[in-house]
Amino acid sequence: MPPYDIAVLTTGDELLSGEISDSNTKTIAGILSTYGYRLRCSLSVPDQEKEIVAALQYLIGHVQFIIVTGGLGPTGDDRTARAAARTLGQPLVINEEALKMVHQWFTSRNRRMEASNEKQALLPQWAQPLPNQNGTAPGFRLWHNGCELFFLPGVPSEMQAMFKRSVLPVLQQKIPEAYPLQQRTFKLFGLSEPKVDRMVPYQQLPKDVEVAFSLEYPLVLVKLKASGEDAEFRLDQAEALLLKELGDHLMARDGETPEGNVGKLLVDAGLTLSLAESCTGGLLTTMLTSQPGASAFLERAAVTYADTAKADWLKVPTLLLRQYGAVSENCARAMASGLRHTTGTDLSLAITGIAGPDGGTEEKPVGTVFLSLASATGVHVKRYTFLGDRNRIQRMSATMALEWLRRFALQQLENRP
Repeated sequence: MPPYDIAVLTTGDELLSGEISDSNTKTIAGILSTYGYRLRCSLSVPDQEKEIVAALQYLIGHVQFIIVTGGLGPTGDDRTARAAARTLGQPLVINEEALKMVHQWFTSRNRRMEASNEKQALLPQWAQPLPNQNGTAPGFRLWHNGCELFFLPGVPSEMQAMFKRSVLPVLQQKIPEAYPLQQRTFKLFGLSEPKVDRMVPYQQLPKDVEVAFSLEYPLVLVKLKASGEDAEFRLDQAEALLLKELGDHLMARDGETPEGNVGKLLVDAGLTLSLAESCTGGLLTTMLTSQPGASAFLERAAVTYADTAKADWLKVPTLLLRQYGAVSENCARAMASGLRHTTGTDLSLAITGIAGPDGGTEEKPVGTVFLSLASATGVHVKRYTFLGDRNRIQRMSATMALEWLRRFALQQLENRP
């Protein structure tokens, strides 16, 4: 039996209307991959009995294991148990074990049980109930024509706990030969996805090391994947080859974040920092302070959105603002140098720009952003034109600022005696 003979079926009108995203399939696939399994397919259907029946009938004929989530609640649109009974030709009956589970959930929390909750114990006749420690709806397990079916609640926290406790052990017992998938993720900045793809040394990579891409705007994520007894060794080789080509653009890897790594570099380099943000509205500050220990390098930060704030707090000359405007090389330079003069920090970084959707001109279109970094060696300013909506322009501006700080700190560390 192959370790990918598994399917997920999610139910819910809200999944197909765009109200919520299907996080359950993502969670299940992620857990499975760490244990050496992968999904053959996944389906989403509305809360309609005939649609659930049709999906179950199709999947039963194509895979060995089906994991169904959603539709086990006490309301009228929870129809999964009824659809399962109809698919397998079994009557719906009150399962005494499941009913006991429902009663115990309310009793242990000293809460009153509604009569409608008894519906959650109405299961196909030959169903095996699965305990749910985090909610009122028991799951259940069924067998049909060599296929095993697991029915779990749609609430993500309940589903994940039940999957790990009641489903994963069965898969490990039935498909013990699966090798855990090992993965390394590299978060790159400053290159497009096609360019990164061209730079990956595919021909030199060890056999059976897979390369996958995803985007975490504005980062390009490159993932190296391998399984088997020597997976770690092959990934070491692949990583060395990859970083030889792309290491200069590496901002973070695996569970790291660019802002977390920049903070560590600033601390290691012994650099203090002050920030003045305009178009990003404090986004860069939020990113840096989301990591513990930011007080070791961040002295202060200001959102100087209006011209009056730039003049009062950063000592940007009013005449300069009138002559060149707040979105200009001159203003960015004055913001960074004025802030550093006031704070005495090693570095002062300023951001000013037009995030849109309004405010752009032919000379300075939406997406025009100036970054400025003041240090003991002088003031560096650069103009950028970023594309996208307001959110993307702000995020790209903040990430580019992190990249400036990363490279400055690395240079300081490299130049140490």
